[in-house]
Amino acid sequence: MKTYLAPIDEIDKKWHVVDAEGKVLGRLATEIASRLRGKHKPTYCTFMDNGDFVVVVNAEKIRLTGKKMDEKLYHHHTGFMGGLKTATAKEMMEKKPTEIIRLAVQGMLPKNSLGRAQLKKLKIYAGTEHPHTAQQPTILEL
Repeated sequence: MKTYLAPIDEIDKKWHVVDAEGKVLGRLATEIASRLRGKHKPTYCTFMDNGDFVVVVNAEKIRLTGKKMDEKLYHHHTGFMGGLKTATAKEMMEKKPTEIIRLAVQGMLPKNSLGRAQLKKLKIYAGTEHPHTAQQPTILEL
């Protein structure tokens, strides 16, 4: 018996809205990454992008367990000598609350061009409003 591979033009990509208010970051990120990859579909294939679009609202109201808000560190390098910049999770929540969710989901996706294409289907907003109502997204309860 042969394995069925869905043609790219037949893949049905739906839109989902996730409310992040009061949700734990890691548990939310795993569900979002699974939806972006398409692992919830019977046509899932590791080398094809057949996942759905995910819109996350209320990103500033996400929750971290334990002492992670004060002790978890985020690093990035400017490219210059000695240019390593470090910020705690609390500082990131004040400056860029959407970046915390994006980095958590990005770490759970493949580290190649497929993972970058899947990450583009993730839309994160700090408030409750989003401009994707024309796509008629369904509310996803996690």
